[in-house]
Amino acid sequence: MIRDAILAAAKNLEGKLPDSSRHPKGRNPYAHIPKVIMSITGSSYKDLTDDYFDIVMEIIDLCERKPF
Repeated sequence: MIRDAILAAAKNLEGKLPDSSRHPKGRNPYAHIPKVIMSITGSSYKDLTDDYFDIVMEIIDLCERKPF
């Protein structure tokens, strides 16, 4: 379910992430969202317990609503 949410959000973010000098060909939203999840939780979304489900879904929603 989380993977599907990441894929849907990433598809909506294609071409919407701010430019970065570190990514001259454009940023990859499919990598960005899992990286944000890992940054906030300290683990990959695949390694988190079900207790983190709501938090991860909120992170995905935030990434999609306010691209950074």
